[in-house]
Amino acid sequence: MHVHAFRAGRTAAALLAAVLLTGALPAARAAAAEPAPRIDLTVLVVDDGGGAVEALTSELKGSGTPYRAVRLGDPGRPVIDAAFLADTVDGRPRAKYQGVVLPDEAPQGLSAAERAALTAYERTYAIPQVDAYTWAHPGVGLEYAGDGGRSGVFDGVETALTAAGKAGPFRYLDGPVVFENNDPDVSESYGYAGRPRAGYTSYLDVATGDGGGRASLLGEYAHDGRRELVVTFAYNRHQRQFRALARGIVEWLTQGVHLGQSRNYLSVHVDDVFAPDARWDTVRNCTPGGVDCAGGDGEGTPPIRMTSADAQYAAQWQRASGFTLDMVYNAGSGEEWKAEHGGTDPLTTQLLADRARYRWVNHTYTHPFLGCVQDTSTVPWRCAKDAYGNTRWMSRAEIAAQIRDNHTWAVNKGLAVDRTELVTGEHSGLKTLPQQPADNPNLPGALSDTGVRWIASDNSREPRQRAVGAAKTVPRHPMNVYYNVGTAEEMTDEYNWIYTSKEDGGSGVCETNPASSCLDEPLDVRTGYAGHIVPQEARIALSHVMANDPRPHYVHQSNLAEERLLYPVLDKVLADHRALFAESTPLVNPRHRDIGTELARRAAWEQALADGKVTAYRIGTTVTVKAPAGVTAPVTAPEGTRKQQLLGSTAFGTPYAGARSAWTAPDTFQTAITLTLPTA
Repeated sequence: MHVHAFRAGRTAAALLAAVLLTGALPAARAAAAEPAPRIDLTVLVVDDGGGAVEALTSELKGSGTPYRAVRLGDPGRPVIDAAFLADTVDGRPRAKYQGVVLPDEAPQGLSAAERAALTAYERTYAIPQVDAYTWAHPGVGLEYAGDGGRSGVFDGVETALTAAGKAGPFRYLDGPVVFENNDPDVSESYGYAGRPRAGYTSYLDVATGDGGGRASLLGEYAHDGRRELVVTFAYNRHQRQFRALARGIVEWLTQGVHLGQSRNYLSVHVDDVFAPDARWDTVRNCTPGGVDCAGGDGEGTPPIRMTSADAQYAAQWQRASGFTLDMVYNAGSGEEWKAEHGGTDPLTTQLLADRARYRWVNHTYTHPFLGCVQDTSTVPWRCAKDAYGNTRWMSRAEIAAQIRDNHTWAVNKGLAVDRTELVTGEHSGLKTLPQQPADNPNLPGALSDTGVRWIASDNSREPRQRAVGAAKTVPRHPMNVYYNVGTAEEMTDEYNWIYTSKEDGGSGVCETNPASSCLDEPLDVRTGYAGHIVPQEARIALSHVMANDPRPHYVHQSNLAEERLLYPVLDKVLADHRALFAESTPLVNPRHRDIGTELARRAAWEQALADGKVTAYRIGTTVTVKAPAGVTAPVTAPEGTRKQQLLGSTAFGTPYAGARSAWTAPDTFQTAITLTLPTA
């Protein structure tokens, strides 16, 4: 089949595209036309195994947008032909994919016939195509990079959205998009910036260095009755420039109508509030009082605990930053401190005075280990056994008492605490490898006894939500701002111990742990925190924010004390987010239970998609979504979209990033979600 065989159909294709984009034709012309096609809300991804396609796939998966991947290296892959792409359902033409992702504009892994089939399909049904990574040349609507453009390494280069980009699919961005440069000795991004030719609309461009000229790195190429989004720089899923642009690429690919939704989430849990935290010993390279620190129990080392001045600062910082912290509290530990210090505690007095400024989460009364009884006679510790060789566990009654007593104290003090939320000390009670490979069998019953539905887990150990009896876990990201440090020098010293080789005076763990890496040399303890650790931790946290990851980050009250180490990290995260995103795309700051609910909804949605139990399509300006009973669907649509009810309609979703989106389900007496899109 030859490409020119499809030219005669261009007029019909253009007419059909107008129907899809504007919603209706004049009545006389519409009556003579074929039925408007059904466009299924699924993306076709042609995967060459490269980083660019993998990055785009991760964005689709992370937002809950269904896709079908055809892996070019798979000898058993389906042939992409007309029957694979389209068919007829109930007498109506059906396009099986609303958008197509290709590795480049002409993947070598596709035959000429397959490329021709894709071309015909995109023309006939007005289906957009993303070229995940290609080079600047006339075949994609650009002049060669050597003709007034620019090519090479783009590490650290500042790029800018054009007026068309800001008015179109990237309207959620505000500031420049600066390409990351995390290692000056490594080339991280290569690109080809070309000057646009006829039919090309640039969305992201860069200065060429020739006296004011600019060339495009990302834009739309309209030609031959088709639309391609052309990306001419290399990237991977983790790089900030991709994360910033990913939402807009999906919006362009789906014409703003798709299953799935995305937010920029940031929540920060401050553990051990009211309790003191032990202090790192910079000489012994351990924490006195810990089971792995020989030579004393730490009685002579002053612990780290917030003061009333620290509490006042926390409240002031929240007001200035517009961000709310989650105070994860141990009331019993505070009461013990108070009894040991003359019966008064200015810290507790100040935090209670500001109680309404924070969110409060139960962290158990005195922070005990809720798993097996620990035998600390060996390093590392092990689970103690009874005379019959059975593991000894903290009892159901003891666990429940720790949860209940902490909750009761909070209620009596007027704290707005939710009994369904819990963070256990050190995430104990849950399995702790390698010593405790299973949950405490008494934990589920204790959670049920106390009404807990959401229990925190450590994301570095268990990144997926799971059930613990009737409760579910809420994985939390640990931040490299340690619980046992109060000053920048202490923090940097411990960081050096963990992340330098034995040859450089470190523990050497970074050499033996495949998940870690070593510093080239130890950080200067006077400057290492501000110069290296703060930007590194802020970058990691912001990468979670930009990846639609609702999981909270956790730190400790010690990080709000003494030199108040947490604030520089959060200040940079907040400042970088404000500089990059428009006001329409604010940080979303959910509480513990809402994060748990979000993760549970996502898991149910992923399972429904995997089981093939979701049907979703668009016909003209009507979108229909059907999912199993009890499964809510994430949907994104343009401003002006209405949700049809049994009688009348209401505005759909909530505004975010220039669109509207929501988890939604059919209303009473309805079997499907029906949305009506705006006609303009």
